[in-house]
Amino acid sequence: MPVDPRFQPVDAAVVPRFADVATFMRTRRHDVHPDVDIGLVGVPFDLGVNYRTGARQGPAGVREASRLIRKVHPTLGTRPFETRNVADLGDAPVNPLDKVKSIELIQGFFEQLRENAITPISVGGDHTIPTPILRGLVTGSPVGILQIDSHPDTLPELCGDTLNHATFMRLGIEEGWIEPKRVVQLGLRGSRFGDDIQYGLDQGFTVITMDDYEEIGRAETIRRIHATLGEDPFYLTLDIDGVDPAYCPGTAVPEIGGLIPRDLQVTIRSLAGKPIIGADISEVAPCFDPTGITCVTAANLMFEMLCAIAEGTRS
Repeated sequence: MPVDPRFQPVDAAVVPRFADVATFMRTRRHDVHPDVDIGLVGVPFDLGVNYRTGARQGPAGVREASRLIRKVHPTLGTRPFETRNVADLGDAPVNPLDKVKSIELIQGFFEQLRENAITPISVGGDHTIPTPILRGLVTGSPVGILQIDSHPDTLPELCGDTLNHATFMRLGIEEGWIEPKRVVQLGLRGSRFGDDIQYGLDQGFTVITMDDYEEIGRAETIRRIHATLGEDPFYLTLDIDGVDPAYCPGTAVPEIGGLIPRDLQVTIRSLAGKPIIGADISEVAPCFDPTGITCVTAANLMFEMLCAIAEGTRS
């Protein structure tokens, strides 16, 4: 498709990175519209955590850090802004004093994206957000999930509550928008409440813990991801605590001994051209990282997601 000048990001070789208002990757701010192919979205919601809040500032932090991103992928050669209309669609609406209302508002926003055939890449927000996102995007057959995370998020409830950042994968099975045989959980580690991963195994998830990852290596992990997801539509969700906190300390529940950013860059770019219906990066909490490297890492992984999706065809 020809390059549409309405959707070209600000060029850092012309306008200094520190200038003007921050948007995701310096893309143009745009309303929801069918001319948009890939929508970059903030979801500033953190009412689903039971420990440390702060992920509501994730979208703002990643927008600021994404001033670093240029236009061309260094390995794939992908030029996403030349082949797709990419725009910053702003933030999904939330009510900071009402969790349930916020979930409804977020779902409604993503329903609009689905109706306009826009593929979203979102930055949260805590890891509750895949629930309203997928409720809004999935209307027919359930989809596969690649979940990169230190925690399985399959608890039946947390502190007596069933809608939070520790339950969305179970909700997806119960509500029918996740296909359990096409789920990969990558990076699980850390102390547990009990046998936390057993629910997923019983449902048929492919679970690759950090112990497994160290044993089988990156190439075999990527092979298993592709074999499980197949060629049917899937959703990619990345909890930033899947990354070792030495690289991403800005998150609510850090777990040592995790994946390094390079592993995730290679894993995500291996998905280029696959039928990804959307993606998110969750649990970025800038307040816990005075260095800003968590937001820089998230911005770069968001670019990897963008290029992988741009390599595919518009659904």
